[in-house]
Amino acid sequence: MKKILVTGGAGFIGSHVVRLFAKKYPDYKIVNLDALTYAGNLENLNDVESLSNYSFVKGDITDETFIDQLFAKEHFDAVIHLAAESHVDRSIMDPLSFVKTNILGTAVLLNAARKYWQDMNGKLFYHVSTDEVYGSLGESGFFTETTPYDPHSPYSASKASSDHLVKAYFDTYGLPVVISNCSNNYGSHQFPEKLLPLMINNIVHSKPLPVYGKGDNVRDWLWVEDHARAIDVIFHKGKLGETYNIGGFNEWKNLDIVHLLCKIMDKKLNRAEGESAKLITFVKDRAGHDKRYAIDATKLNKELGWTPSLQFEEGLDKTIDWYLANGEWIENVTSGAYKDYYKDQYVSR
Repeated sequence: MKKILVTGGAGFIGSHVVRLFAKKYPDYKIVNLDALTYAGNLENLNDVESLSNYSFVKGDITDETFIDQLFAKEHFDAVIHLAAESHVDRSIMDPLSFVKTNILGTAVLLNAARKYWQDMNGKLFYHVSTDEVYGSLGESGFFTETTPYDPHSPYSASKASSDHLVKAYFDTYGLPVVISNCSNNYGSHQFPEKLLPLMINNIVHSKPLPVYGKGDNVRDWLWVEDHARAIDVIFHKGKLGETYNIGGFNEWKNLDIVHLLCKIMDKKLNRAEGESAKLITFVKDRAGHDKRYAIDATKLNKELGWTPSLQFEEGLDKTIDWYLANGEWIENVTSGAYKDYYKDQYVSR
């Protein structure tokens, strides 16, 4: 039985990956390692926690002794590394926590894999990263796998650093690795500090909808379950040492997304058309806010055959329905600590 360590598997993207692998591959043993910080939630995994091929371990990837003991005990065949501090705003407020988790934590995992994979045949260290490492685009063009790195925030700089470490372990030690860099994800189980769940939750409660600057920053959006499918494909078919960009071929200005959300939510909540849009509030722009991200996922499509399964409007409708049907989940994750952060980040601006 192949044994896979998934780090950060109780978070937004990680929980979708864990559910896909645990259900699709009953002959794989999935060990989910998560520190259960504010964005990690075991409620995300209710539907797999009873499966015989799934287990959860609470722990910190920066704890070298703990990680060493875990590798010695479990004899992993592969790692899917998703554990990361991932919110740009938080990285601006507390950059050192991003350096510790995203850089040191990745190095600790790489070292453990190098130590315990004496026979590297059949082994794989899959590092999941972000398109933000590439920096910012102008009005045209796309990020490709050969785009030079140009990170602009502590978050993206820490992820760029971890990418370089993974590549260095491949070149220096021959560690079998693959890397993927993905665009913005949306879908169920996302912590409501991110744009879409934040706006959905605020619309429900008729709270202000904070939009940075003029709202003209552009992002490429991908349904999280399509991201999990891409990780599945890359894990099984990706070429060692290669990077694969994952994107939705789906660019939207932030303000346009918020207006679309308002329109859909008004219908679903039986409100007058335009009522939710009155909640839009422009706030001071984020420091170092990249103008535009856009991923060229041609390599992944042509070499491995992956394409997104949903158009954005369909995925957005599914996403809204999930949050409206799971208000208790949102209440459970929005703790006092989150409310204080929300106040500092948005209300005080």
